[in-house]
Amino acid sequence: MKSQRWTAKDSKKHIIVPSALDHKYSRGTLGVITGSAQYPGAAVLTSKAALATGLGVLRFHSSSGLAHLVLHAAPEALVQPGKVDAWLVGSGVSAKKYSDYTTWLRHRWFKLMSAQSVPTVLDAGALNWAGKLTQPTLITPHAGELAKLLVKRGIQVSSEAIEADPKKWSMVATEKLSVTVLLKGSTTYIAQPDFLIELPKATPWLATAGSGDVLAGIIGALLATNYIEILNDENNLARVAATGAMIHNNAALLASVGSPISATSIIEFIPEAIRKILK
Repeated sequence: MKSQRWTAKDSKKHIIVPSALDHKYSRGTLGVITGSAQYPGAAVLTSKAALATGLGVLRFHSSSGLAHLVLHAAPEALVQPGKVDAWLVGSGVSAKKYSDYTTWLRHRWFKLMSAQSVPTVLDAGALNWAGKLTQPTLITPHAGELAKLLVKRGIQVSSEAIEADPKKWSMVATEKLSVTVLLKGSTTYIAQPDFLIELPKATPWLATAGSGDVLAGIIGALLATNYIEILNDENNLARVAATGAMIHNNAALLASVGSPISATSIIEFIPEAIRKILK
């Protein structure tokens, strides 16, 4: 298996800079199915992070309550169904289908996601869809989520074992689940069957509530802007995911400067992190 240590120079190749001929729909449309009654903030964080990454259009699929939250935070978001170039689903959604009305509604929207063959990010409550879709698919678990997913698929492993050897288990997961795997941790690994990407060690300040939602939003936006490149070469899915992880960590470093940060503050520095990569 080919292995690569990811750099800002690598990331620059996968940040699409608009030209004078571009318009909002040519710059990528992301469909977002995130948030729930238990975790409404995930809807806001994923949407704001995606828009801050340089997205043409964001379509948020939700109950009216969550839609109002997202529109209050990001009035440029659209809240009606339509054509999308990529999907981001699952952040802040319970894996239990009937835990509340909002989560039940999310799972109904998941069926719409599965009917459109575009690059897709599965996070949190949508991880059980891994390996069940025909489109290029990325999952973004932490060690605990990956352990639960693998056990459900008949592979006995603990979260402690995955944390002890994340490189090994990211490779096992991509082989067994037939998806691209971004395994979150102090060092993030992104695995596909034929190659592995290792990210630089992340700032420990990223260990804060909502940080994963921000990462998912960044990657979702990049999938939408790079969807043609991904459909032409599925290996680009891992490269685009690595670019998202690089932007995420760099934005956190800019926000922190050695001090505590919040998920919201990470979002504020996404444009500056991208600017520095593009220099």
